[in-house]
Amino acid sequence: MAGGMPQHGLPLYLPMNKPLVEHLGILLSARLGRGTTIRDAIPLYGGSVNDAFRLATDAGPFFLKTNTADRFPSLFVSEERGLGILRRAGVLRVPEVIAQGELDGTTFLLMEHIAQAEEDRGFQHRFGRSLAQLHRHTRGTFGLDHDNFIGLLPQKNTAHADWADFMVLCRLDPLVQLARDNQRINPGDVLRFERLYRRLPELFPAEPPALLHGDLWKNNYLASTTGEPVLIDPAVYYGHREMDLAMTRLFGGFDREFHTAYQEEAPLAPGWEDRVDLCNLYPVLVHLNLFGGSYANRLGALLRRYA
Repeated sequence: MAGGMPQHGLPLYLPMNKPLVEHLGILLSARLGRGTTIRDAIPLYGGSVNDAFRLATDAGPFFLKTNTADRFPSLFVSEERGLGILRRAGVLRVPEVIAQGELDGTTFLLMEHIAQAEEDRGFQHRFGRSLAQLHRHTRGTFGLDHDNFIGLLPQKNTAHADWADFMVLCRLDPLVQLARDNQRINPGDVLRFERLYRRLPELFPAEPPALLHGDLWKNNYLASTTGEPVLIDPAVYYGHREMDLAMTRLFGGFDREFHTAYQEEAPLAPGWEDRVDLCNLYPVLVHLNLFGGSYANRLGALLRRYA
């Protein structure tokens, strides 16, 4: 699942310090109601944010993420809360969190291990319908009752009654200012964003706040061995549902059946495809602030469509 696949050919070993291994064993034993021994921790690759491992135990496999507490002390707190919100919605499968905590400067998130399989023929159709059902979960304001993260960047979720206000104050402008401070954005694009802010109310159709995954690209879902779509690594908030749909088109991984099924279950307002690039200004800003490079040109190209 999230974090990548095992590095075949390497010896199995416990790369974590002994106190952490013992601590995780105690937590597993308490959760499962019986003594549990961690036999191996197999490193996984594929993620750029955390270290990840598949724990081999006498009670079966589990999935573990670790990071350093001094850099991101609340990263896994936010992820656990986001997974819980999605899990309680009861629409799509979400990994169950076993434990979250910190020991000796290492933060960790211990979860059930969900074995990954190839997508079957009907997977994308089921996924599209299920996402539409998830988006029916709503509340009175855009945002969330706590801030969280998207990747390694803090994500503001201050409640707003108006989507355009939320989009400007909690999504676009904080990252525009961060990119400007770090000299990663063209000064002309900063001015274009300021012009765009005034137009946003007329560009987005009115919609109630929808429960969003928030970071829905191809590496943040998987197909289980039973064919279920599984959501991982969320950046949850209540927002305009076109944000999730647009991000599915940013890096590929979602086929025509996915979008057809979504439209059958919950049709989007006319012109939604013309707003895909508008919605994707936010994730491109995220990537610009994290990675720089060519994302500045990509951002400028998107922005000039609307400003």
